Amino acid sequence: MRVNRMHRAWLASAALVATCAQAQVSFKGLDRDMAGPRSQVLVLGTVHLSELPEGFDPTSLQGVLDRLAAFKPDVITIEAMSGEECDLMKRHPSRYSSDYCPSTEVAQKSTGLDVPTAIAEVHRLLQAWPAAPTPAQRRQLAAAMLAANDRASAYAQWLQLPAAERQPGDGLDAPLVELLRQIATRRNENYLLGSQLAARLGLVRVHAVDNHTGDNLRPADEAAFGKALTAAWAAGRGELRVHEQRTSVLKASNDLMPLYRYSNDPAYLQALTSINIAVTLRAKSPEGYTQAWVAGWETRNLRMVANIREAFRDTPGARVLSIVGASHKPWFDAWLAQMQGVDVIDAARWLQR
Repeated sequence: MRVNRMHRAWLASAALVATCAQAQVSFKGLDRDMAGPRSQVLVLGTVHLSELPEGFDPTSLQGVLDRLAAFKPDVITIEAMSGEECDLMKRHPSRYSSDYCPSTEVAQKSTGLDVPTAIAEVHRLLQAWPAAPTPAQRRQLAAAMLAANDRASAYAQWLQLPAAERQPGDGLDAPLVELLRQIATRRNENYLLGSQLAARLGLVRVHAVDNHTGDNLRPADEAAFGKALTAAWAAGRGELRVHEQRTSVLKASNDLMPLYRYSNDPAYLQALTSINIAVTLRAKSPEGYTQAWVAGWETRNLRMVANIREAFRDTPGARVLSIVGASHKPWFDAWLAQMQGVDVIDAARWLQR
């Protein structure tokens, strides 16, 4: 009998420990009485414009640009690697691949600045940036930004120059001018949405928030890793295939607003989330490849969201536009909504206005 009582006591104690282990502190309402202004963040899920059909006309984005400009963001973030992270990855090639980072060779040759020195120069210029910069100051900053591997910001400065001032000078030599002219032809949402909006709104820069230090998976058998993921995704494409057929039609339109409304619709985003996570985790992989991919995906999104938060850390009450591939949007919305003093704006509703 005594043994039974001791056994019951142990079970009760174990249950209490388990219950305590599951208890969580609630963050809800901690910012209810905050003294300062709240920040508003709108996450725009985008298609990658490089995937659009040949003959894509940038004017098809005009309606989207007008609607986003009406949000009046103070801060714009894009899905691109920052100069700091590209420099880190290039310095540690045994750990990271720098395939996501464009070369700064031309800019370094033109300016004499390597990436760390160029980043410091950009910070120095921005600390004393005037309300009404001269064309010479814009050219100087654009050159430093190119050397700092911040092409989207450099292009935003270029767009804010009067047409007659878009010429070499003030550190922006002929090769760098040619680079900016090439950027103008790229089918890339970072430039056609991010840089264009920043220029229209008079913003000094955009913020690159992508990260690949957390999903730098290097499996022992890369072929088997790729095969496991391909099989997992192929098995679960049923629902997503219907959405893909719809988006393929919308991509061919001369007005991309319907495509962006669809790309930010909860039903479409749920299908993307399912194939990224639920379908992938259901797939059997003795080596744990599919689980490792999901962990890398989550790590990447966590670090991207942290970079977004840092982008408006020093500007309470900022209006923030985050432009990112639609598959990232559900994670951005969920985690940014947990930040104190931050309200997440419904992008689908905003685009319907």
